[in-house]
Amino acid sequence: MADVRTIQVTFDCADPRALGMFWNQVLGYDVPSPPPGFASWDAFAATLPPEQRNERWAAVDPEGVGPRLFFQRVPEHKTVKNRLHLDVRAAPGLQGQERMAALEAECERLVALGASRQRRVDPAPPMEAGFIVMTDPEGNEFCLD
Repeated sequence: MADVRTIQVTFDCADPRALGMFWNQVLGYDVPSPPPGFASWDAFAATLPPEQRNERWAAVDPEGVGPRLFFQRVPEHKTVKNRLHLDVRAAPGLQGQERMAALEAECERLVALGASRQRRVDPAPPMEAGFIVMTDPEGNEFCLD
């Protein structure tokens, strides 16, 4: 039997810092500490050649439970639907209209941060609890679930 592994979720993107800060707000994550000897990430970035600035960014669960998110700049743009997406658990334990109201409230908050709403799927028991499909500022699909 294999050992349990932890994972890192990696996003290919155009603007790692901006997308990382968006996901920090979505998930309540933090920016990891800068390398030793630097008071801030901006101070560290100032030591890099301009073309290497904002090449990478990360977001971490402040409680150390969730996966680390890593954002890396890539030259190509997103062209098709992503085959893997995140389900953000925004209404745990809620059902029916109470659940959908909580998802709608979170949807409004995330739209104000730069997300886009795609569509709503209403509850259809027993198989469907209801969710809202969204995209982040760079077009990566995720669901409020």
